[in-house]
Amino acid sequence: MSKIEWTEATWNPIVGCSIVSPGCTHCYAMRMAARIEAMGNTAHYDGTTQSSKAGAVWTGKVALAPDHILIEPLHRKKPTTYFVNSMGDLFHESVPDEWVDRIFAIMALAPQHTFQVLTKRSARMRAYFASDVGGLGRRVGIDLASANMVMEGVIPPCRAIRLPLPNVWLGISAEDQRRADERVPDLLATPAAVRFVSAEPLLGGIDFTSIPDGVVDGIPIAFNALSSVYDVAPHIDWIIVGGESGPGARPTHPDWARSIRDQCAAADVPFFFKQWGEFRIVPAKDGSETWPAPWFGSTPPRSGDLARMTRVGKKRAGRLLDGIEHNAMPKMMVAA
Repeated sequence: MSKIEWTEATWNPIVGCSIVSPGCTHCYAMRMAARIEAMGNTAHYDGTTQSSKAGAVWTGKVALAPDHILIEPLHRKKPTTYFVNSMGDLFHESVPDEWVDRIFAIMALAPQHTFQVLTKRSARMRAYFASDVGGLGRRVGIDLASANMVMEGVIPPCRAIRLPLPNVWLGISAEDQRRADERVPDLLATPAAVRFVSAEPLLGGIDFTSIPDGVVDGIPIAFNALSSVYDVAPHIDWIIVGGESGPGARPTHPDWARSIRDQCAAADVPFFFKQWGEFRIVPAKDGSETWPAPWFGSTPPRSGDLARMTRVGKKRAGRLLDGIEHNAMPKMMVAA
């Protein structure tokens, strides 16, 4: 089972990735992949990382997991919430559509589970579904009689396919306003039973109520991604916030987390505060690291909103935001 607070287990049908934005800089999965590769008993991890002065970094190589890992959810009867690809990105530019098809076929054939798919490649995700969303059920199939994953061209008739899959949640990572502005519109344009955002590591303030939506008559316009017009337009169903942990971690200003919490509360969107990361707020006399220098992220705090932070480690920093543990999640929507 997983130690990630917002899921129950991880499933890694794809491994390998590459750095695409500032939130990737200290990615825990790079270090973990290097350790797994060094153990030498998981060949599909070979070549996914390389050494650098900063430690292990992704090479950009991706690999499909062996069959026994691919079909793992099909063997588990107990309903389980899976985080898909904690060791990679399903929509990485080097992952062929055929691999994505296979993984969605497995998720379709395991309706007792909930699958949480998280990506930084929101444009690729949007394009994948836009290309032939109606044909997804026809494109993918699994030969359940063997351990081989075989593209059959049709889902076995014993399993009805409803799209979007009711047991698959699609999410994007957004570490700051720029990445939210880029990725949230793609998320909302992608069909999904549940749409969510992971703002971890949170490196800057994010206003989800003012996402850019083009220019009209020379005037920039924006929309509120947390609310739905007449309950028809898509909106974000869930937001996770977390600070960065591990070597080189950058602190999260408390006002950034508070702002997202308050935005979610105003829109009645579930809010999950995962962790502070390595740093916590302390009285000025106790701080060993001070805000703002050098920790600005992309949104420096306003004068008078400075917070003194000290590095105490993930466990001691905890996950209370203003004394409250926030664990809200969307309603489970798995099939019976």
